[in-house]
Amino acid sequence: MNKFKHWLKCYETDDLLPFTDNADALLWLKLKSIARREYLNGFLLHSGIKLKSGTLKEQWRELFVSLHQRHDAHSLLDAFIRDQDRRIALALPVQQLVSELYKMRSFDWGGNYQNNLDRFLVDRYIKNIPSFDILSSKIKTEIAASVSGYVLCSWYNHWSSILIEHLFKQHPKVLPTIGMIKKVDFFIDQIPFDLKVTYLPQGYIAEQRKAMGLKPELTELKEYARTENISFDKTVDDATQTYEITQKLLDMGSPNADQVQRIRTRILKDAIKSPKLLARWLYENQGERRFDASNRVFLVMVDTTDWDASWKLKRNLDALKPSIEGWINSFDRKKLERLKLEFIFAGKSYRCFSDVIFIVR
Repeated sequence: MNKFKHWLKCYETDDLLPFTDNADALLWLKLKSIARREYLNGFLLHSGIKLKSGTLKEQWRELFVSLHQRHDAHSLLDAFIRDQDRRIALALPVQQLVSELYKMRSFDWGGNYQNNLDRFLVDRYIKNIPSFDILSSKIKTEIAASVSGYVLCSWYNHWSSILIEHLFKQHPKVLPTIGMIKKVDFFIDQIPFDLKVTYLPQGYIAEQRKAMGLKPELTELKEYARTENISFDKTVDDATQTYEITQKLLDMGSPNADQVQRIRTRILKDAIKSPKLLARWLYENQGERRFDASNRVFLVMVDTTDWDASWKLKRNLDALKPSIEGWINSFDRKKLERLKLEFIFAGKSYRCFSDVIFIVR
């Protein structure tokens, strides 16, 4: 019982490193992944174990106490999890989902939410507009566009992530989690990992430009715009200004058009050579609400022919599969130490294991 509470505390306080090298901790985590009524009942039937407890949490605790001294605990659990995952995988309409994702022609959140649409609407409209008539008119135009953009982009991210996880989970070295839990999407050679799908972040690019002694990207673009006598909308957000100036430079065939892209490509190449720098930045620049110190595999997608179209790579399974399978094939838990990463968040030091898979077109 005390061991159960100990691992629960470790999990809740982001002390996750023990889950990579302690059999009891790993057992606790696997049981957490099946701590759903339908899965737990299925496992009890599969294993022939009888429990006295009634509530789900009590059964999870009792099952841990029952299993942690058995030499076959992990093999028993792994066999059940793989069997359940096969059923889930067979029911996943992969090609149909891919076709649905290809119906998405643009990726526009419709506003700067920073993962909080409710706060965005309150700050921008509810608290800022005293007129009922003006607010009503904006509901039909701006707010409708913001909400639909948020819904569509969130939908695209969710289902593309399901398909990408599927690519990982089909590999024989990977043990899936069949019940969705925070901080773990699957186990690779019995090491728990969380998957994060992202792009080369603007914040990272800005930091690297500063380290190279360069001006901010938008500042440089604005200078080009003045030199080339290009007008642009100064009232919109930075990302929109960056896009407008860049496209206008490209459209007029300006020699300055490729300069920003060349710097981005150089930063990308440096990140590929030293992935730990990028991984550490990604950990240290998490949002506070979503923070955790789990082991992570970062899948970083970049379309160097059109950086703003990198989102399309998330549905291109043919481009993703070779890189994902190659990384898993080369994964060796005996060399896990090379993936150890230390980072600081909110003044506190954390340790984890992490790596970056780059998908570059």
